[in-house]
Amino acid sequence: MVSYFIYYRVAPGQEALARERVRCLHARLGAGGVGGRLLTKRGEPGLWMEIYDSVREPTVFEQALDHAVAELGFERVLAPGSRRHVECFED
Repeated sequence: MVSYFIYYRVAPGQEALARERVRCLHARLGAGGVGGRLLTKRGEPGLWMEIYDSVREPTVFEQALDHAVAELGFERVLAPGSRRHVECFED
């Protein structure tokens, strides 16, 4: 199984909209059987991390994730010059 750690910076003033987008993202991915968590860096509230543990079908998950991120227009809440960084770790 694979765990995904996705980190990025949220644009100042976009926190509420970004949280709503993450909630929608988690709902969509959760419907496919993968639950997610959202963390913010202590002392640096603009740095966020989504965690998706124990993904059984990485290819299917990655396609669903990419589709949902694009459909939700996630790039609009990211800080200028920021992007979503994806790191994967295997059991």
